[in-house]
Amino acid sequence: MLICQGYAWAEETADPFSTAAGLSARPALHNADGTPCPPSASDQALDLPAVVRLALCNNPQTREVWANSLAQAAQVGVTQAGYLPSVSASVAANRNSPGNNQRSAGLTLSYLLFDFGARAANLENARQTLAAVAATQDATVQNVFLAAVQAYYQTQATQASFEAATVSEHAAQQSFAAAEARYQAGSATPADKFAARSAWSQSTLNRITAQGAARIAQGNLANLLGLDANQALMLASATEGGADAQAGGKRLADFEQDVAVLIEQARARRPDLRAAEATLKAAEAGADAARAAGKPTISLSATTSQTNSAGLNTHGSTLGINLTVPLFAGYAPTYRVRAAEAQIETRKAQLERIRLQVALDVWTAWQNLATATQNLRTTADLLDSASQSERVSLGRYKAGAGIMLDVLNAQNTLASARQQRIQANFNWNINRAVLAQAMGSLDEGLLTSLTDNTPQPEPTRP
Repeated sequence: MLICQGYAWAEETADPFSTAAGLSARPALHNADGTPCPPSASDQALDLPAVVRLALCNNPQTREVWANSLAQAAQVGVTQAGYLPSVSASVAANRNSPGNNQRSAGLTLSYLLFDFGARAANLENARQTLAAVAATQDATVQNVFLAAVQAYYQTQATQASFEAATVSEHAAQQSFAAAEARYQAGSATPADKFAARSAWSQSTLNRITAQGAARIAQGNLANLLGLDANQALMLASATEGGADAQAGGKRLADFEQDVAVLIEQARARRPDLRAAEATLKAAEAGADAARAAGKPTISLSATTSQTNSAGLNTHGSTLGINLTVPLFAGYAPTYRVRAAEAQIETRKAQLERIRLQVALDVWTAWQNLATATQNLRTTADLLDSASQSERVSLGRYKAGAGIMLDVLNAQNTLASARQQRIQANFNWNINRAVLAQAMGSLDEGLLTSLTDNTPQPEPTRP
């Protein structure tokens, strides 16, 4: 016996209901402005906007959340299809012994007319779940955005630390040379020579450690961009934050007075909070669907068939209204409703937890940025004072009026001031991005104010 059951053909990429129309552009293929993503890092030096674009384009996390959004959009289409009739065709051919052939063909139509809101609740659940997935995609994009900013500045900072350590090593070498010269001239003790030699060796170790940290940071940045960790990257040089830090301090003073307003703005923008709100609405729709699942349904059915048996053709058609009334299902519908209602309470608690977390994130990010801004100003003064002290101490020693201990202390203080200045610049730039993310406004507009605020080491002494 051969039986063929008909089915509906559709192209694999078809979207008849346009369920994916509201999704953002696919991050793996397009930038935010719709231009194609570069396949990989180019041979040109990468500035901060280029690093962020590459991360959003090539990082697997963005492709993963995009695929999740497409899957949920398709699920909305599956649910929406319940409003349309279903049509199926069937063909059968039988051969019975002795020599009796039978062939039949039929067409069946089924259309759900009324179900007490079950379809509407399921569709609302699917749409709210899609809204939650889309908001989660936005949150993931912001997380990758922030990670790219952090990795970029971390790479810049470690490279600056390496170059600063090289400068300190060169200064220690000069001190050793001065001590050696005075020792040869008989105006310095062996202790000065050995102390200077030890300081030089220590600065060499610091330079080697800083170089390793710089290479690790570059590997982390390459990994974030979807590249192998050993992929060589060139980053565009940038300057320190100066005027922006002063302006930032004024904005922070104004911010403290309006923190409550900004927390409410953050609650309106944060994608994770939007996702929690959509998830709650999806749970409420799921509870409505669970209640409607135990109620009657009314559907329209129609069939037509034609049969040929032993040369005799017969034709039949039916048209009817079907009423289905669930009578007893072992209390399963009751417990489904209870589970759905409990899920609503869970989502409400999660929503409230995220609302409180948003306020804490904004407040903490502002405090960190305020501290970073003050540190940025202070380290500028510290570096200037330490540089002058080191020059004076070394000049006095070369002139025979100072001692090596003063020179070494001054050089240690200067090396520490360089590193603190680099760290202060790094913290200031990162905390600006963290505050923007806490506000839910981490986007390409922020890159303009972040660009050209990377710490730079002092020039190497001639």
